[in-house]
Amino acid sequence: MPMRLTRRHFSIGIAAVAVEAARASGGFEQAVLGQMGALPDGPVLLNSYLVETGTGAGDFDLTQANAAYVYDNALAGLLLYAAGHKQAAMRIGQALALAQIHDRKFTDGRLRNCYAAGAMTVPAKLAGFWDSQAHQWAEDPYQVGTDTGPVAWAMLLWSALQMRGPADAAGDFLDASLRAKRGYYGGFYGFDPSQQIMRWQSTEQNTDLVTAFHILGRADDSSHAAAFVQQMFDAKHGRFNSGCGPDGAVNTSMAADAGTWPYLAGLGTSASALAAVDELRHGDGIGFSAASAGIWLEGTAFAALALQKMEKGLADAFTATIHKNVSAEGYVYACVPPEISTGLMVGPSLQTGKPEIAFNYYRRPSLSATCWAGLSELGANPLEPKFYTAT
Repeated sequence: MPMRLTRRHFSIGIAAVAVEAARASGGFEQAVLGQMGALPDGPVLLNSYLVETGTGAGDFDLTQANAAYVYDNALAGLLLYAAGHKQAAMRIGQALALAQIHDRKFTDGRLRNCYAAGAMTVPAKLAGFWDSQAHQWAEDPYQVGTDTGPVAWAMLLWSALQMRGPADAAGDFLDASLRAKRGYYGGFYGFDPSQQIMRWQSTEQNTDLVTAFHILGRADDSSHAAAFVQQMFDAKHGRFNSGCGPDGAVNTSMAADAGTWPYLAGLGTSASALAAVDELRHGDGIGFSAASAGIWLEGTAFAALALQKMEKGLADAFTATIHKNVSAEGYVYACVPPEISTGLMVGPSLQTGKPEIAFNYYRRPSLSATCWAGLSELGANPLEPKFYTAT
């Protein structure tokens, strides 16, 4: 059974030693290595959040207790790779490759959005939780689904580790199942045995694919994704829109990743990234979107990386905010307030009369926020092709 770590079970052993090393060295990768060191040897995936337990736990903690998101873990692998811990990065890359070929249903090269944290199993175990009202083990329709963006980030990690086979298999899946007239659709949502295709398109996810396909030498696929990203540029406001709905209508709202990642990937300009930062800024940090009433620390970290690239002094202020929001385990919290809204929904309601679930962030130690903070401190940009040849 995969082993999971929570905030209250982190006080002993090699993990605690690594946390002290992280505080001494300032390297966020040490905190990630600490979590990894507490797991069994071999291919593993890390908890995306260090959750609350006991009386302080809420619904978020219940559903995320054993959740290892592919995007977060790919980021962790890229941070470890950039910091010179390539064998540790390989443990994550191998776990994702095993998950790809040992899915309980699919054999088409896809990955799920989320797996059970800990040692990788065969078949790959998906995340889930005990539903005390229904008295049964439950799964989340987003976690068991497949979004284009997380697949792209796994492709980036595999490319860094020279694992061409799984990276191309994932790319072939995207071409066969999610290729749109321009760019790629959002993914699949829902439970096995059948899932709904999500025909919305995301600027952020297609930006990820531009780099992922480029590194693999798949120029046509990279250009296909880039065409959508370029289409989402709003010349009037000088920044990128978030994407478009299934009907093709452009979503003109601003999201932090859609606003800044095109610049990191060489598709946007410093002006377009600054427009996004200015629109989403809350003091010395940014929100996820205009719907966020406070600082989202993951976005603040990758915005700091973009600001460093521009040689803007604001990067130091954003970095200082990150360092003020580090947990006892050495992880960066997801956000500064107890909770922030993204303005998005997790996915469509699968039950008649039941509303969609809001996608919010909570103040919990976050793997993705920690990894972007580490990449920013290293000045390592995983959306830039030279990252994969210079480290």
